Amino acid sequence: MSDPSSASIVSTPPAEAPNEPPANAGLPENARSEKPRGLLGDAWRDLRRKPLFWISAAFILIFLLMTAFPSLFSSGDPENGNLQNSLVGPSSEAWFGYDIQGRDVFARAIYGARASIVVSLLSVVGVLLIGGAMGIVAGYRGGWVDALLSRIADIFFGLPFVLGAIVILTTFNGSGTSNTKAEIMGLVSMSLIVLGWPVVMRLMRSAVLATREADYIVAARALGAGTGRIILKHLLPNCLAPLLVYGTILVGSYIGAEATLSFLGVGLKSPVVSWGIMINEAQSLLRVAPYLLFFPAGFLVTAVLSFVMLGEAVREALDPKLR
Repeated sequence: MSDPSSASIVSTPPAEAPNEPPANAGLPENARSEKPRGLLGDAWRDLRRKPLFWISAAFILIFLLMTAFPSLFSSGDPENGNLQNSLVGPSSEAWFGYDIQGRDVFARAIYGARASIVVSLLSVVGVLLIGGAMGIVAGYRGGWVDALLSRIADIFFGLPFVLGAIVILTTFNGSGTSNTKAEIMGLVSMSLIVLGWPVVMRLMRSAVLATREADYIVAARALGAGTGRIILKHLLPNCLAPLLVYGTILVGSYIGAEATLSFLGVGLKSPVVSWGIMINEAQSLLRVAPYLLFFPAGFLVTAVLSFVMLGEAVREALDPKLR
């Protein structure tokens, strides 16, 4: 005869432990499958939803294609013309007409994008590198290094932008000089870099001062990380957001600055083709042939607005307060 107590033990299944809910049980179904994103990942997710970003990016892509491959947009000669076509208005043969020397205005507007955008991009890269490096050193080192670099930046801040550029370009690119196209573009970029780096230096310095005492910086320093590793691995990635926004807007600003200097006759000069030079040549013919001014000015305004709008969209995406 079997023991009833043993039979009950064998036949009764053990009680199951209650199932613990998963850690992401309270999240939506689409959020459970997503991987954690960083700052740039969140920014890209927000940018994809903004029509302003796609519109400005499309225009910028077109201008970059004009810069790299102008022959895709026009087969005309931007430098040589036929005097028989002098001041002939827009037509099916020349969409934007001809200037006083019989040159195709449409071809010149297309090829003018190269000089304007290349100069602005070179200037922005130089400004970000020089100003960013000095801002990191000043903010991280502090003390007399910060004071010295800040006073040097204050000296350059005291120089009026347009007046300083005129002085620099008149000295090195004035009348009587025989500079090549590359040298002229390099001199204009140098003048913009010399006068523009203090703003980036202050932006980077402020970002470093706000970040250098963060917990992860203190922990890295306590673990024996060197200065170079702390700057490259920790400080720089967390301080790039304001520079990325400012650099995007600065490209548009420098396109306008280059056009202003070229219009004043101290920036880019012939044989270089740029929008500023075209506007300078058209000012005396505004009543006779207004299209000579309107078309290059339209290209210039569109390019400047495209980069400014892209910078605003990036700023809104990177700033958590504006989300």
